[in-house]
Amino acid sequence: MSVDMNSQGSDSNEEDYDPNCEEEEEDEDPGDIEDYYDGVANDVEQQGADAFDPEEYQFTCLTYKESESTLNEHMASLAATLKVSHAVAKLVLVSFHWQISEILERHKSNAAQLLVEARVQPTSTKHAMVHSSHHCAVCMQFVRKENLLSLACQHQFCRSCWEQHCTVLVKDGVGVGVSCMAQDCLLRTPEDFVFPLLPSEELKDKYRRYLFRDYVESHYQLQLCPGADCPMVIQVQEPKARRVQCNRCNEVFCFKCRQMYHAPTDCATIRKWLTKCADDSETANYISAHTKDCPKCNICIEKNGGCNHMVMGFLLFSADFCWMCLGDWKTHGSEYYECSRYKENPDIVNQSQQAQAREALKKYLFYFERWENHNKSLQLEAQTYQRIQEKIQERVMNNLGTWIDWQYLQNAAKLLAKCRYTLQYTYPYAYYMESGPRKKLFEYQQAQLEAEIENLSWKVERADSYDRGDLENQMHIAEQRRRTLLKDFHDT
Repeated sequence: MSVDMNSQGSDSNEEDYDPNCEEEEEDEDPGDIEDYYDGVANDVEQQGADAFDPEEYQFTCLTYKESESTLNEHMASLAATLKVSHAVAKLVLVSFHWQISEILERHKSNAAQLLVEARVQPTSTKHAMVHSSHHCAVCMQFVRKENLLSLACQHQFCRSCWEQHCTVLVKDGVGVGVSCMAQDCLLRTPEDFVFPLLPSEELKDKYRRYLFRDYVESHYQLQLCPGADCPMVIQVQEPKARRVQCNRCNEVFCFKCRQMYHAPTDCATIRKWLTKCADDSETANYISAHTKDCPKCNICIEKNGGCNHMVMGFLLFSADFCWMCLGDWKTHGSEYYECSRYKENPDIVNQSQQAQAREALKKYLFYFERWENHNKSLQLEAQTYQRIQEKIQERVMNNLGTWIDWQYLQNAAKLLAKCRYTLQYTYPYAYYMESGPRKKLFEYQQAQLEAEIENLSWKVERADSYDRGDLENQMHIAEQRRRTLLKDFHDT
């Protein structure tokens, strides 16, 4: 990687029905390489046991109509078995996350208790408010008997109060959460109870949308695509924290938490890490800048590519060093483990609170700097990917081979992004990991992956200096390191 000198441091139809239409979405990072998981398999083909990919995950993308059909099929089958209405069956399914086998087991052992746990039947009716007079318990007005409505709990309220209650909740975005108005009564209102109480078609459409959202979000095998204005639903057989991609908007996310994909870090840990980064962003601002000082001449420098192997050459001297630790690159191959591993202070527990606070900040900044550095490298390498595409196009136009002849260069850039993305998410994992033999093994594998990624990055940026076999061999090694780490440390 050479360096730049810098003198200063520092839809309207049903098919396109969108359950997320009122949610705001963040813009996609413009530095991302789209689909870098696709198209590289042939160049990094593994044999035998090495062919196992710990990220392999089967999923299906469903349209709104397809997912609604799936939900209705489960609902109709359960309603017939339990001998309840379709609306009540949906509430039972929501309560038990659509796990029909569990529902049927509970129904077999105690049918009445099942409905109580689903909050569609009260535990007892002996304390129900049975009115001898025709007064609404909310507005205290005298109303005709036919205008008093109640759920199975027999808490009676006038139709006007029910209408206001349902209207307010639906306007607030509530779906299956609409419940009885009586104090301490948790019974949910079936949708066939609520719909006639909503005064407009617009409100009914909102309620329909919120119901669909709640049905999907409660289903253990379904997830709404988090892409902006995307109506697709992802379906899996076994829910795991795995990478899925919408085939309509190309959004990539973790199936379990619907956040950015984050292997090997688990969902709870990445949530803590991102919250901490946001809270401590001002503290870490100074290391977020693109510039550092050359360890040999102190000139302010800036990376212009993703590779961390820095090379500076002048008439009087040359420098060959690591961007992260500023150490000599010539000996860096044997010391890479030290560059990526944080050295804990074993005596810190016996020191003052101020010293412990400084050590905690030092540790966080160590991991944050590497996390941020790999994120920036991804963006810079996305530019390299664009240059490779342009170069391939130029060669094809000049009859210097076909697109297939040069596609290995594009695949190498894609694989580099894939490996570096995984490497970036190893740092939150290491930050929260307890010290011990397992952490030492993780840090060793992390360092091995990092070393091979830097080798691959160097060769991708200088692809014309390496033959195809050399580049594809480096791709194979980097991908093997990535798979080994995920196989040993990604929660399955």
